[in-house]
Amino acid sequence: MSTTVRRPQSSPAQPARAQLATNPYVGILAVFLGAGLATLNSRLLSVGLPDLRGSLGLGFDEASWIPTALNMAMMFSGVFVVFLNAYWGPRRILLPAAAIFMLTSLLLPFAPNYPVMLTLVVVAGIASGTFYSLTMTFVLTTLPKRLIIFGIAAYAADIVFVSNIASLQEGWYIEHLSWRWIFWTAALFAPVMMVCVYFGIPRRPSLDPRPSWRGFTYFSLGLALLYGALDQGERLDWFHSGTIVAMSVTGVLFLAAALVRRLIQPNPILKLDFLNTRNIIILALSIFVFKFMHLAAIVLVPGFLGNIQRYRPLETGHTLAWVAVPMFLLVLVVAVSIIYTNSRLILAAGLTLGALSCWACAHLDTSWAGNSFEKLELLLATGLACSYVGLVGSIVVDGLEAGALASAANAATLSGFMHFSRLFGGQIGVAAMTRFLSVREKFHSNMLGLQVQAGSWLTDDRLRMLSGGVLPASNGSEEAQHRALSLLGQQVRAQAYTLAVGDGFVLIGWVVIGYLLLMLLLRPVRISYKDLRNM
Repeated sequence: MSTTVRRPQSSPAQPARAQLATNPYVGILAVFLGAGLATLNSRLLSVGLPDLRGSLGLGFDEASWIPTALNMAMMFSGVFVVFLNAYWGPRRILLPAAAIFMLTSLLLPFAPNYPVMLTLVVVAGIASGTFYSLTMTFVLTTLPKRLIIFGIAAYAADIVFVSNIASLQEGWYIEHLSWRWIFWTAALFAPVMMVCVYFGIPRRPSLDPRPSWRGFTYFSLGLALLYGALDQGERLDWFHSGTIVAMSVTGVLFLAAALVRRLIQPNPILKLDFLNTRNIIILALSIFVFKFMHLAAIVLVPGFLGNIQRYRPLETGHTLAWVAVPMFLLVLVVAVSIIYTNSRLILAAGLTLGALSCWACAHLDTSWAGNSFEKLELLLATGLACSYVGLVGSIVVDGLEAGALASAANAATLSGFMHFSRLFGGQIGVAAMTRFLSVREKFHSNMLGLQVQAGSWLTDDRLRMLSGGVLPASNGSEEAQHRALSLLGQQVRAQAYTLAVGDGFVLIGWVVIGYLLLMLLLRPVRISYKDLRNM
């Protein structure tokens, strides 16, 4: 009986049927859906955290660990999936991962307590973290070379569009539906992704012998712990916190264990020497620069509107989301222009536009509102679209010339390294910007405080004006004076925060300028997308 069961599995008919049933373009749609869902899920949770905290009655400290746990889990699986993909192939990973992601997203709003919710969030992060790494690998190995640049454009539109609409979508959920849709959105679209994976990604036989998993486990755990330390560092006062020290030390020890493992028994599916080229290292840094520039749209502008103008998420979303619509047309124009120009030129042009937008935003003041950012948001969105298509396009061309498709190990190594740069480098940028804003806000607050002193005629005149304004709504002049002092303190804090945000825009501009100078060290490549179009 056991023999009759095994024969159909080894017969040639089954692989033939599987091959006929799959369509690579449906598979491309599957991985794009996965990347978009993972991005949207992370952004919705980050933007909707205050509403989630209020609905569930969680404390600030408790709630802050929910997005951290999600991103730590995504950091772990995003690197570890390089090993899984080499052994099993994308189909055997994405189908169960999407099913687990759908199930946990469906159950999360019904979590009976905080530990259960945190556990479900970790499981969802591990599942959705697999989506990113497999996207570019599948595009490179499946699409015809002449269509790779359009696959890159679609990937860029997917990520940038989702990042811009998250605030609007979360605000609409809170206004019209429920906070539960922060999680249920993923549960709604994950089945579509599963169908696309089933009909678009073919089966692949497992590798024999099985590659080692230990080094990947150590490295992934180390990165996840360091990611968590970076994410919680500013809130817990960095190394004054035992939690941050423990996470950092343990993370470094795991990375050291991964290095020792690599030296003793190198893993055949990981070719680190393939990454040891000037171009790949410089272009990997472009991912960090892009993510840092993207903070202008997802951190600085929303933070300013929320803290200074008291915008709700829905109002902030309207300010950011409208630029997402032109992005689809724009990325196609950029993709076509790369064929006839150069991806590095487009990358440099996009970064320059983003830097110009940030320099202009640096002149903001407390009177700025949502419509004040409209033209600058469009300029920044154009820069982000050009930068993303240009940087991924440059990475792909350099990878192809270096032999990324010569072996599965090269492709897996390049994909894993770029995913690591995107997630970990992006978190370094967030931590650096958060710390920078905190330091600069304190600096400006102290400097403004030196000018706001009792007895100064400017201060006294300001207090008299404020007291007169609130006197009709106060119970006497004494209460009016107390309210005037409180209002003056709020105005000083608002001005200090506004100046800090302006400094943040300036910092982004200088980082971009520094990278543009670094791009001068890039070696020229012999192939272009015009050559790939004829293949």
